[in-house]
Amino acid sequence: MLKGFNYPLTPKGKSTLNPPPPWYYSSDFLNLEFWSEPSAVAALLPPGLDPDRSANGHANALFYDWQFSGNDEEYLDPARYQYREFLILVDALYQGKPVAYCPYIFVDNDAAVARGWTQGYPKRMGQVFQTRYYAATGKAGPALAAGSKFAGSLTSAGQRLAEAVVTLREPVTDMALLKQKPVVNLLHCPRLAADKQDQPAVHELVENVPRDVKLEQAWVGEGFLTLPVCRDEELSDLAPVRCGKGMRASLAYVVDDLKTLKDLRR
Repeated sequence: MLKGFNYPLTPKGKSTLNPPPPWYYSSDFLNLEFWSEPSAVAALLPPGLDPDRSANGHANALFYDWQFSGNDEEYLDPARYQYREFLILVDALYQGKPVAYCPYIFVDNDAAVARGWTQGYPKRMGQVFQTRYYAATGKAGPALAAGSKFAGSLTSAGQRLAEAVVTLREPVTDMALLKQKPVVNLLHCPRLAADKQDQPAVHELVENVPRDVKLEQAWVGEGFLTLPVCRDEELSDLAPVRCGKGMRASLAYVVDDLKTLKDLRR
């Protein structure tokens, strides 16, 4: 019997890109809010999601420096179980309720691509970097203090697609204020058969179900984001009209479930 959660499926299951859930995540991250042209956000939404007119094009750009594990201390293999990520979340409505939708996301690890596609995240390969915080601070990096700056960048296929800077002002004292909207994604698995290429095997709206979410060391300030125009890329269609808050924090959570909201093939 072949074993594995993702490809490849093998007799022992050791070569699979990912162990079976639950999946455990820890990261440091930057979060930058911004506003795009509302029409650019609306054009990205799949059937079943509606523009949030009150949000007026609001979105968030996030940079993550992740460590991931299954149940068997996989984090002790850091070359395989660390990765970096950049994504965009735009505000939308599902059945009148505010949600976030992910139209673009980039990572630098193939196992992260596989996990993302399983959850409906449209992951692509890229090179993502962000300023790191170390407990022993010096001139090599910022402290968690007012005035400190943290930067992030995304490159893919040789093109710089995103740059950002967060300037810290004050610590977040009420973590409840950081609660995120539910993330709703488009889970899509196409068919290659010539007569079924317009009939995907899976085409669903799904809601991510993270649990045991923890936020630590959160600081808030101002954010600045640019999404340069690049050849054969559409990310810049969301170029900020204006930017808002920026945040730097640490995060942990567990993933072992996915909720199907709507089968779009019907």
